[in-house]
Amino acid sequence: MTLPIVFEALYKERVWGGRRLEEEFGRSLPPSVPIGESWEIVDRPDDQSIVQGGDYDGLTLREIIQANPSGIMGPGYDPARPFPILVKWLDCRERLSLQVHPPAEVASELGGEPKTENWYIAAAEPGAGLLVGLRTGVGRGEFERALREERLEECVHRVECFPGDSILVRSGRIHAIDGGNLILEIQQNSDTTYRVYDWGRTGLDGKKRDLHIKESLACIDFDDFEPDLVRAGQGDAILADCPEFRIRKVVVGPDRTPLRLRSGKGPSLLHVVEGAVQVANESLVINRGGNALVPWEGDLELRAENDGVVLVTDRFTSNP
Repeated sequence: MTLPIVFEALYKERVWGGRRLEEEFGRSLPPSVPIGESWEIVDRPDDQSIVQGGDYDGLTLREIIQANPSGIMGPGYDPARPFPILVKWLDCRERLSLQVHPPAEVASELGGEPKTENWYIAAAEPGAGLLVGLRTGVGRGEFERALREERLEECVHRVECFPGDSILVRSGRIHAIDGGNLILEIQQNSDTTYRVYDWGRTGLDGKKRDLHIKESLACIDFDDFEPDLVRAGQGDAILADCPEFRIRKVVVGPDRTPLRLRSGKGPSLLHVVEGAVQVANESLVINRGGNALVPWEGDLELRAENDGVVLVTDRFTSNP
């Protein structure tokens, strides 16, 4: 039986952030600043997840992949290749900017990285929503006029969201998140975001934040109209299945079959979004808000004393 690998969180100050990670998950946050993002699993040059406990305690995600690429990621994995997924919690006390991520065919021309991501709504205040895609019939010309006239919100599709809802935000889809949402974001390993509109807001330094109008217009899919959310259900479900990753929702509990992950099926990620799970025959418990990496050579069984929900992300490497 292999233990999942857990990491220390990296907290990011954001003008739209808050302190909800303390309230929801009992986290100890940096004092007196708005924390908008918690990077849970990341392998980037300037940001590295550090293993917490276990055989790799104190090492970075990059170091453990370099030390054991086949065991962590699967046979033939290039140890120089970064971990393909970045996992974040987003505490959206205020609405985020209206933004877009570059599709692969455009990213290289703009010096960026493609970024398809999935949002899972862990908590939402009454009336909170998501802005995703364009309203039906809005073309590029109308969009650009609305941008000049600072009425861009009229062009974007907004939908109310509730805990348990989910949506895949592909590269090229214009989007923003309303205030009042706590979201688990599972995304490609990229940090390229182009802001097209920021509601007239100023940043932490009191100045208006930079916009990326030219880049945004080059990336927006102007045929992407009014996408649907995957609405919360009571049972297991596939939340996302795209070339970059797959996300499964699995309900766990005392009266359910344990969640089993077998060696040789590819690395996977665990995200506990409700309740808590325990590794069978081990003392390791992953509580709500916790995330972990199950290596390619991992073989484990997860149980729960009370009903809960775990998301499993897999199929993010070329290995079987």
